[in-house]
Amino acid sequence: MPRRSSQFFENGIVTRRTFLSAATAACLVPRIHGLLMQLVPDLSRSLTKEERDRMTPSQVIDELKKGNERFRTGKMAQRNYLGEKRSSAAGQYPAAVILGCLDSRVPAEIVFDLGIGDTFIGRVAGNIVNDDMLGSMEFGCAASGAKLILVLGHTACGAVKGTIDDVVLGNLTGLLSRIKPAIPATKFDGEKSSKNPDYVDAVARTNVSLTMAEIRRRSPILEDLEKKGNIKITGAMYDLATGAVEFVG
Repeated sequence: MPRRSSQFFENGIVTRRTFLSAATAACLVPRIHGLLMQLVPDLSRSLTKEERDRMTPSQVIDELKKGNERFRTGKMAQRNYLGEKRSSAAGQYPAAVILGCLDSRVPAEIVFDLGIGDTFIGRVAGNIVNDDMLGSMEFGCAASGAKLILVLGHTACGAVKGTIDDVVLGNLTGLLSRIKPAIPATKFDGEKSSKNPDYVDAVARTNVSLTMAEIRRRSPILEDLEKKGNIKITGAMYDLATGAVEFVG
């Protein structure tokens, strides 16, 4: 007679508690796996065209929110990056374009718990938009089919601090000039200084909103896609201290 495992048997008898615990665990495992990410139900591969095309822009936003919650709470998905790499080698079908800051503390793929092939990522100090970035966004959405453009700012942004302080440094000077309109556009009661973190974050938030407006103004292609409901242009702020992302648009 096979030896019974002590995990389920006490003196040769299956206990009700151990049986129910094992049965519950067996039922929950596939459900938890399925809820980890709608973008890629199978975490051993990258997003397919069919999966991406079935999603609405709002559903993509919901998945980014879920991914950030997993990151923030330390419950990130156990991905097979080699599998994702292999499955995406022949083609990519990202669901979103994320324009983030150069800041090393805001890696979008990590803070949204994303895998290889899920998103197009563009990064530049101050998450500003220029002709090259607009062209990249048009490629990502109009040519490749992404459903969302997300402008991702963050707290304690060094580029925003440099803009407030009128920093002059080579090519950085021209970059910071693109952030400057956010200063007069920010309504703030209190010390308007780069040493005031609340003011810096307020200007960074305004900069996100102005960048969204700039994308619509300077790209009729993207503006038209948004009007038709094919894509959504939105913004968010990432909190360096808490790891939470707050959508602002």
